[in-house]
Parts: sequence; structure tokens; C-alpha cells
Amino acid sequence: MAQLNLHHLRLFRAVASDGTLTGAARALNLSQSALSSQIKALEASLGQDLFERRGRGLVLTEAGRIALDHAEAIFRTAEDLAATLRETGRARRALRVGALATLSRNFQMQFLRPLIARSDVEVVLRSGSQEELLRDLEALALDVILTNVAPARDATSHWLVHRLDEQPVSLIGTPARVGPKAALRDLLASQPLIVPTRETGLRAAFDALAARLQVTPIYAAEVDDMAMIRLLARADAGLAVIPPIVVRDELQSGALVEASRLDGIGETFFAVTRERRFPNPLLRDVLPG
Repeated sequence: MAQLNLHHLRLFRAVASDGTLTGAARALNLSQSALSSQIKALEASLGQDLFERRGRGLVLTEAGRIALDHAEAIFRTAEDLAATLRETGRARRALRVGALATLSRNFQMQFLRPLIARSDVEVVLRSGSQEELLRDLEALALDVILTNVAPARDATSHWLVHRLDEQPVSLIGTPARVGPKAALRDLLASQPLIVPTRETGLRAAFDALAARLQVTPIYAAEVDDMAMIRLLARADAGLAVIPPIVVRDELQSGALVEASRLDGIGETFFAVTRERRFPNPLLRDVLPG
């Protein structure tokens, strides 16, 4: 490969930011033809197409997205070098993680733990709906998605679904509410419950359990956010149907206790990536196998 031209990288970054040759050329005070030839020279030196045309605009290819990540790191490092020669000026590789907004924060921390406090890694974490996150993963704006809902796959799907863990689910509440050991059926029949909403697989499994036990539960709250279920359990609004990992700290401190394990019910956690020629190498540190 020919020696990398940093001037070409700066021009490439400008085109990637604007999304058009015309706008970038205007901002750079260059002719469109001159800018186009410089971008082609960079693509030739890298041996990869960096853009593909869509309508009147340009979008990054997978190689283009990777080139932009490295270009940003190169320019950040150059700026740091101008200010200091200390080791803290080293470039940091980014892992862009999307997490379902309702997903357990404790589980997210467990996934990211191998990267936390590494001086060479920057974690970019954002939350959203499954649809939003999959759209960003498809556009290569994210490297991996954390979810408890495996996306549908067909012959045209690009998704790779990695099963990370399966957590048990329990009835959990304050010590005062749980009281002496009681049978599961008695707890479900007598105590107000904080449960996930009906759209979730966890709720469907719980409803089936209640039907098998011939119990009509008393619902104190139906919530689509595990963090909110945790807060309601701490406030003693009722017994929560929740994986213990979500309230791990409260269980360890004694603020909450496990009233009963819900055998046969579990929550599965997945990491979703996209088929890529150049996957982010940091994924090797967090994905199984």
C-alpha cells in the first residue's frame, strides 16, 4: 500500500461529514473535480472504495466507516501530541455499543467489564428502541447491540445473534413485605405484584405460570423498564417479577430479598452484530468464543 497521505484523510473526513462532494468542496474552497480526484487517490492507496452513491449524496461503505474511525483517531492523536508528549495522548480505539433502553444496567456493566479502565479503549454507549438500534447497526453507526429480544432473521438478514447469558427470574421484595417463608402460590395470591408489560416474553411466561397455579394476581404496576421495576420494589410497592441480576446490589446489602425463585422462567440476553468484512477487533474481548 502506498504511503498514507494525511491531507487526503482530511479531505475524506470533510466529504464524510457533509455527505456530498459539492458541499465539501465549497467548505474546503476547492473545485469539485479536484476534491473528487483526491478522494479517488486515497481509495487507490487503501485499495478500497470509501463511498457509494445514493441519490445525490454519498454514504460510507464499511471500509469507509472504518477509515473514518481511524482518521478521527489519527487527528485526535495529532492534536494531543501538539499539546503534550505524555502517554495520555495515545489514540484510543472506540467500541460503539447500543443497548435496549429497558435492559438491565447491571447486565450492561457485566458485558463491558473487560473494557472498563483500559487506557486504549473508549466505550460509546447509547440506548434506544430495538428498531432504532438495528437501524444504526445496519448503517455501521454501532458495532454491537445488547438486547433481551433476538431479532428476526431470514435469508436476507445481516444479523449475527450471540447468546450471552440466561438469568433466572424471581419474586423479590423488601424484607418487611416478604416476611416468613411462604409458598409461591400464596405469595402470588396475596401480594401486590410489579410485573413487566404484556409485550414482553418475560410477562408471557409469568402469566402462564399464574394460570398453571390457578392464581389471579394482584397487579400493583406493569412497567416496561427494569430500572423502574427495581425502584418500585425498593419503595415497597409490591413484589417484583425480576431477574436477580437487576437488583444485585440491593440483594447483597439486604435492602431487598428473594421471596421465591420462579422455576422455568428466565431472561435471555443477546449481543447482536452485523456481518462485516472488518469487524471491530474489540468485539473479541466481549463476545463469547
